Amino acid sequence: MNQYMRYAHNVGGSFWHLQFCAKYRYRMFRKEYYRNLCMIFIMEAGKRYKIEILALNVQPNHVHLVARLPRDMLDSKALQLIKGYVSRLIFLESPELEKRYPKRHLWSDGNFSTTVGFVNLDETTHYVENQD
Repeated sequence: MNQYMRYAHNVGGSFWHLQFCAKYRYRMFRKEYYRNLCMIFIMEAGKRYKIEILALNVQPNHVHLVARLPRDMLDSKALQLIKGYVSRLIFLESPELEKRYPKRHLWSDGNFSTTVGFVNLDETTHYVENQD
């Protein structure tokens, strides 16, 4: 985890602590089923978009994760890709959620993101994993 990534003409790493909330802070992920779906779909989004998920914790109304992004990807783009992919798949898998979200907007507009360096990567990962 603490190794730099090597590319054709550069070396480095881009670690981020990302957090985003369910729309209206509804406690959508209280049920184990929805929480597991969200975790699975976030991991799938990571694989699809080459985002390495280092730590993930789905709380009842928000999600925390620590991720290594490709060097050419901004944090805002990563959040856009993850939130869009997860939202689309959750509504396909659980159409009953449209009763609560008739416009199919699962996530709020806001988010939190900050860079994480090698010095505090372990601390941040521990924080995300032990949210409960």
